[in-house]
Amino acid sequence: MTDIAEKLNHLSGWRFSIAPMMDWTDRQCRAFHRTLSRRTRLYTEMVTTGAVLHGDRERLLGFDAAEQPVAVQLGGSNPEDLAAAARIAADFGYAEINLNVGCPSDRVQEGRFGACLMREPELVGACVAAMKAAVSVPVTVKCRLGVDDQDIEEALDAVAAASIAAGVDGLIVHARKAWLKGLSPRENRDVPPLDYSRVARLKAAHPELPVAINGGIADIPAAKARLAEVDGVMMGRAAYTDPALLLAVDPELFGEPAPVADAFAAIEALEPVLAEGLTRGLRLHAYTRHMLGLFNGRPGARAYRRHLATAGMAPEAGLATLREAVAKVSRERPPVPEAA
Repeated sequence: MTDIAEKLNHLSGWRFSIAPMMDWTDRQCRAFHRTLSRRTRLYTEMVTTGAVLHGDRERLLGFDAAEQPVAVQLGGSNPEDLAAAARIAADFGYAEINLNVGCPSDRVQEGRFGACLMREPELVGACVAAMKAAVSVPVTVKCRLGVDDQDIEEALDAVAAASIAAGVDGLIVHARKAWLKGLSPRENRDVPPLDYSRVARLKAAHPELPVAINGGIADIPAAKARLAEVDGVMMGRAAYTDPALLLAVDPELFGEPAPVADAFAAIEALEPVLAEGLTRGLRLHAYTRHMLGLFNGRPGARAYRRHLATAGMAPEAGLATLREAVAKVSRERPPVPEAA
């Protein structure tokens, strides 16, 4: 087995993953997504090293084994702190430790981590090396093409080279620059132009390095197109807002049957998990807020969303409330538009 094949085998499910997204990819979201795909690699929201070292670790890092393969994304720039946080996360059972070198928020700029680290490739290398020395699970980096006025050829090459020298197991590249001055974090997800060819050139220059691409990938055909050039695809908002597309991941990208027949069966499969969460004091909304787009395009989808946004918000809402919402959706498949 080649070195890259061994690394990809170790990164089970890395061929397709769902991006870490703040306020979205919590453990309730991951439990839902796992009902739609067995093979998709799931990521936590970014967790800072300070929170891991000094906060409520069970609340921040706890997850159910059924979520696997699941990776944790850490935010930080102190190698010793990152090593300690990585060790804690590995002890929780995460399948991968990912370093955030791409978030452009004001918070990370103040803390000298996230996308700011694109300017400090040597520090990125030191962070990766420290985490690699601390854990046996894969350590990966998620970065941008560059920040502000950086040259994307030089900036990405520098971060990649430093990471490779430190023994990184894979690089996930959001194929846009981040503008730390002049654009909000929201605008940084859309305004800087995508450059998939730059990520393809990185992969071609480092055939031994597992490379995944992120940014603007809206459906499974688009994911397949990118997989002709790189080893993995990471999908973000499209997977969150239209989760039913995940039902095609296992058959289309892994050659395996989907875990459930359709979106209705996915909700049925999730019910035991949801019931257990309700017994722990979670509200129905903690789960259903991630499920609003499940029936997009079907007759009754709007009524489903409205019911969850009203009755589903009540403190007493439970499985019956969810079933009432689902009953408003037609089980007839929407018609396929005729080709022009």
